[in-house]
Amino acid sequence: MPRSRQVMRPIRNLRWYIGGLLFLSTVINYIDRQTLSVLAPHLKTEFHWTNTDFAWVLIGFRVAYAVGQTLAGRAIDVLGTRRGLSLSVVWYSCAAMATSLATGLASFVGFRFALGLGEAGNWPGATKAVSEWFPRRESGWAVALFDSGSSIGGALAPFLVLTIYHMFDSWRPAFLITGSLGFVWVLVFRAVYRRPEEHPWISDEERTLIISGREEYHADEHEGPASRSARPSGRPTDGRETLPSPEARPVTRRLPYRTLLRLPQTWGYVLSKTFTDPVWFFITDWFAIYLVSRGFTVEDSLVGFWVPFLAADLGNFFGGGFSSWLITRGWSVGAARKCIAVIGGLGMTLLVPVVWTSSFSAMVACFAISTFAYAAFSTIILNLPADIFPTGSVASVSGLGGTGAGVGTISAIYLTGWVADHYSFAPILIGASIVPLVAMAAVLILIRNTAAMERGVLRRI
Repeated sequence: MPRSRQVMRPIRNLRWYIGGLLFLSTVINYIDRQTLSVLAPHLKTEFHWTNTDFAWVLIGFRVAYAVGQTLAGRAIDVLGTRRGLSLSVVWYSCAAMATSLATGLASFVGFRFALGLGEAGNWPGATKAVSEWFPRRESGWAVALFDSGSSIGGALAPFLVLTIYHMFDSWRPAFLITGSLGFVWVLVFRAVYRRPEEHPWISDEERTLIISGREEYHADEHEGPASRSARPSGRPTDGRETLPSPEARPVTRRLPYRTLLRLPQTWGYVLSKTFTDPVWFFITDWFAIYLVSRGFTVEDSLVGFWVPFLAADLGNFFGGGFSSWLITRGWSVGAARKCIAVIGGLGMTLLVPVVWTSSFSAMVACFAISTFAYAAFSTIILNLPADIFPTGSVASVSGLGGTGAGVGTISAIYLTGWVADHYSFAPILIGASIVPLVAMAAVLILIRNTAAMERGVLRRI
């Protein structure tokens, strides 16, 4: 045993400290991202932008984010979580601070493009970290924890950014100050993060729990039919069963893209991201402008501004927690995740009533229900790569989904700007209520046990 493990006192439940770091990374990621959206009404006035002009700024970010997700996912699988996620945060923090130098539409597009390249690594990296540090029966909670950082970051951004804006009477310091937060996080993350197999602060008990917990469902693929029928489908083991030898387990395998792209599970994940993320990004990118279009100012509606983000935070924990609870009650992983997909897909249709209400409270309530539903759905989607794919391919698959989401979001952003300029936001809200049903269908139809599970290529759900 390494000397460090003999002299260092183990930290109880170290995996949840790791989860907390992933949460903080996402909070900072979203504060940096939302700085532009919060300042958008002021920037539109100063630079005389139309909604279509602003859409091009958003598209600059999304193009880089879409391309960067696949590149970052593979890079993190190759470099490892610690190095890959650190590089991602340093990159986007520099890009966020550099935005303070922007002088017009072209430079804003360029700086947002750079920000998108860096931020693309956050979700693949965090998803991979969850697959390394959490047994599968807890992974829903862990994903909910880090993904809730997007809601918290989105809720904090208006207060933080507008305070800085009014304090300095300029938007430039807001980008400088919020962008610097990532450097503090990287210092802490570099000091704390290691894989559980090599971490000096982890107890032997927790290490065993994590490593055996990665395989508690995967063990099915190495048992005969009689063994599988002897215990309830999908019920987690207690860690005391005899597991296959490490050499027999494909959990660290890095599957080639030609294999990944032939699997229906990969496409179920990609399509579900493609048709849900544009709804969330419509709210995060356009909410301030939408409120102004309905006669409300951002400063006067701050309380209402954070309600949908708080609802999304609750939705994260509902999606992750309820699906994990269903698994402990004997549901299979696939059935538990699909239950949340149905609830989330139907819940997002509540954006439609916003079109016909002029009540600020009713409007905010509809957005809140929809973001709650989105976040619940998003949590189980984000968990699917860790549920199904070997650890060595989790970030790669997550990156593919991010690229799909980027393509969908880019199209939605341009349509939002053009339709809002020529008509109104009403058609956008109706469309945003319908497309999640496609994502729900993709999960129900394509995420299933197939021959790849029987061959040990993927994990049973």
